[in-house]
Amino acid sequence: MSRSCFAVALATALVLLCPALPRAENAVRIATPPEWRQADDMHALIAGLENWLDIRSDWPRRETPPSVRFVSQWQAKARQGATAGFQRGRLRGLYDPDQSEILLVRPWDQRNAKDVSVLLHELVHHRQVPHHWYCPAAQELPAYRLQDSWLAAQGLAIEINWMAVVLEAGCTPRDIHPE
Repeated sequence: MSRSCFAVALATALVLLCPALPRAENAVRIATPPEWRQADDMHALIAGLENWLDIRSDWPRRETPPSVRFVSQWQAKARQGATAGFQRGRLRGLYDPDQSEILLVRPWDQRNAKDVSVLLHELVHHRQVPHHWYCPAAQELPAYRLQDSWLAAQGLAIEINWMAVVLEAGCTPRDIHPE
């Protein structure tokens, strides 16, 4: 038997004996984009993020989704209110519990995972509203943890000072002096 005939016979035998081996037509796979990248509009994007939160969050989805509005940096800062002392760096999003409204600071791009993670963070706050919190900052730690988990699933990391978030979430007075 010639070498080429032997090689063909060996290859044929391997294919017949090892059906679990990938065939050439199955070897090339095109990865589908994550669900959030396939969203056609804000409603679809929110629905996908809410589905993700349904699985990973302790707070149930609320009956009515929040409204979403895009604002400038100065408009967001004017609405910041109680969390003004907590925010560091560029303000990227806010949740207004009185209006049940998420404010996303422009520029914002639904194809950018970090921008979408800001929306997810604010959706967590929307879910947190019916529950008791000792102070507004106490809501931030679980919201940042979920945001971090979502970004990790996208192969990204959140850029945050965890120590500052944990300290703020403790709701303790900052300026304590002995008498």
